[in-house]
Amino acid sequence: QVKLQFDQKTNRNCSIFQAIVYRSQVVAGINYFIKVQISEDEYAHLRVFQALPYANQGPRLDGYQTGKTRDDPLTYF
Repeated sequence: QVKLQFDQKTNRNCSIFQAIVYRSQVVAGINYFIKVQISEDEYAHLRVFQALPYANQGPRLDGYQTGKTRDDPLTYF
């Protein structure tokens, strides 16, 4: 659901966009930290915010880190 946001913010058009692993953090909604494969050998870490249901909002890409590998640990950022 955040691929288009990622492509726009990074000026890319990823042919691969596959979530590998995620963590979550409960705040006034939920922050998801997601490791995503974006090419054959490149990964990105995404921070996606999902507001509480009453807000009636979709997921929002709040941050990202590119240049990651499959073995890089997924940490909060």
